[in-house]
Amino acid sequence: MKFWRRRLACVSGTLLATFLLALPALAQEAAEPNPADSSAGLIFRWLNFALVFGGIAYLLAKHGGAFFGANAKAIAASIHEGTAAKEEAERQLREVDAKIARLDQELAELREAARRDSAAEAERLNASGLAEMEKIHQAARAELGASERAARQELRALAASMAVERAGALLSARMDKNIRAKLFNAFLGELGRSAN
Repeated sequence: MKFWRRRLACVSGTLLATFLLALPALAQEAAEPNPADSSAGLIFRWLNFALVFGGIAYLLAKHGGAFFGANAKAIAASIHEGTAAKEEAERQLREVDAKIARLDQELAELREAARRDSAAEAERLNASGLAEMEKIHQAARAELGASERAARQELRALAASMAVERAGALLSARMDKNIRAKLFNAFLGELGRSAN
C-alpha cells in the first residue's frame, strides 16, 4: 500500500512540476503578440495537447493499470476483510444477545440451586443437632444412673457402717467383763485348733 502511495505522489509531483515549468512560458506569451492566434499556432497547440495527452495516456496505460488494479485489489481485500469483520461482530453480538436472554434463566436456576442447597444444609444441621441432643440425653441418663448407683453404694456403706456402730454400741452395752473374757477364750481356743 505504501508503494502505491509513493508512486501516486511521484506522478502527481511530476504533473505539478510540469505545470509550474509551463507557467512562465504562458506568462511570457501574454506580453508578446500571440503567435498562437495564427493557424500555425493553432496547429502547434493541438499537437502540444496531443503530445501531452498522449504522454499522460501512455503513462496511465503503462503504470496506471497496475496501480489502479493493485489499488482495486487492495480496496476489494479491505472490503472483504471489513465484511468478514462485520459478520464476526454480528455473530458475537448474536451470541451476547443470546447469553443476555439466558441470563435471567441462569440467574433463576442459580437462585433455585442456592435455595435447595440452603434447605439441604439446614436439614442436615437440624438432623445433626437432634443427633447431638440425643447423645447428650443418653450421656446425661448414663451419668445420672452412675451417680444413682454410686449414691446407693455410698448409702449402703453408710448404713452398714451405722449398723456396725449401733451393733457395737448395743453389744458394748450388753457385754460385761465376764462375757468378754469368755468370748476371748473361745476365740483363742478356735485359733489354737485352726493352727493345728
